[in-house]
Amino acid sequence: MVPLLPVLICSFLEPPLVDLIAATPGVEVLNAPELLPEPRYACDHTGVRRDLDEAGLRAWGELLAAAQVCFDFDWDQPARLPERAPKLRWIQATSAGIGGFMDRTGLSASSITVTTAAGVHAVPLSEWVLTGVLHFVKDIRLLQARQREHRWQRTAVAALAGRRAVVVGLGNVGRRVGEVLAALGVDVWGVGRPGGSYDAPALARLGSTTELAGMLPGCDILVLCCPLTPETEGIIGRTELALLPEHAIVVNIGRGQLVDEEAMTEALRARRLGAAVLDVARVEPLPQDSPLWDLDNVLICPHSASTFATENATLVELFLENLRQFRSGAGMRNLYYADRGY
Repeated sequence: MVPLLPVLICSFLEPPLVDLIAATPGVEVLNAPELLPEPRYACDHTGVRRDLDEAGLRAWGELLAAAQVCFDFDWDQPARLPERAPKLRWIQATSAGIGGFMDRTGLSASSITVTTAAGVHAVPLSEWVLTGVLHFVKDIRLLQARQREHRWQRTAVAALAGRRAVVVGLGNVGRRVGEVLAALGVDVWGVGRPGGSYDAPALARLGSTTELAGMLPGCDILVLCCPLTPETEGIIGRTELALLPEHAIVVNIGRGQLVDEEAMTEALRARRLGAAVLDVARVEPLPQDSPLWDLDNVLICPHSASTFATENATLVELFLENLRQFRSGAGMRNLYYADRGY
């Protein structure tokens, strides 16, 4: 008799989704929701750590020791996964951008196969980009101010169509952002890694990061959705910000460290930069004394633009597809490569 494959659930999933995994032939689901961090909102994969007693921590350690597959990373001591889970062969992450986490925990150097959630969040993130850009292009701030004043005054608003967007990062999210903007008449240019090859028919022009500086002077909307790697950290610094037109909108849905936040704040304050739409910050949570909170040309989302109410179902669908591939020895979706950082 072939032994069952032990699959450990490491962040909260709704019971029907756990049952869906458990219905997979040859799989034994290890699930102890009473030990997992308590979710603060739908599809929260971090949660609030429970105050477990010694018996609870020991029980979690025993589950780790038995696991060969994990849905999400260990919430307790992820850096010790190779030691605490010696049978572990594969982890399905619930996030696309895990490079920083893998480096901090040392898991990049382990032999455990890791797959990311790349593509799962492309739709909600592209919707957030569009929401933020239209917020400033259509000057919703002015309309809200006049509504508060009960003031009916006709005005002319700007158009999104005809503007140029430069999208940095051409993975699933970047390509989707390009498609959404192009569908509304935006001239979209894409920027990928040097030597990369991309299937992005919606984009009018493709280039690499070595060509980025030359694209910025004509850029109305700069969208950052690339992973954080040694090559992309600080990719938009003081020099690059100065190349942008004064009306330009910077949208960051990647990582806060992609941008020189101090230089960006100065440019926003001085109106040398039109606006910023931020889902991420260099330090998270964004410190309460950050000047970004109080700037009227900044729209802040608390790193939640990718989270949607049915996200767990989409993640489980990806997991089950990869689980089939894992068991058959076929290629899995979204393999993480430590040398690339994504």
